[in-house]
Amino acid sequence: MSALAQPAVEHRAPPPRQYLSAAPDSGLPEPGLPQDRHARIAARRSFVGLKQRFMQAVALLDGMRGDWLRHQVRQAHEPIDLWMLRGAVFAALETLDAHSRRTRDDLDRALDSVFPDSGMLQTWGLRS
Repeated sequence: MSALAQPAVEHRAPPPRQYLSAAPDSGLPEPGLPQDRHARIAARRSFVGLKQRFMQAVALLDGMRGDWLRHQVRQAHEPIDLWMLRGAVFAALETLDAHSRRTRDDLDRALDSVFPDSGMLQTWGLRS
């Protein structure tokens, strides 16, 4: 072979990058089926409705306790966050006037719709 004659080098384009790999270890969530998406949307709507009920329940509470409860409800991102606050909210609504009684009942029904397995328990014990 002469110095000028070199073997031909084959040039291939590199393989395309796979940005959304279907590999199970990719760490990206799968798009899911339509019913999965509808279930997530329904769960989110349910949470938003429950959070609005909690905000209405604590809106008229006075003092530091009311301020603290309003802040805690605003910071809630999951239904369990509101579930953990239910005792403090019910205790703050312990007055015997008709408005607080209606608010507690409304909040109790909203909690039952989001947490249906909590049927026998209330914040202070068993239902009568």
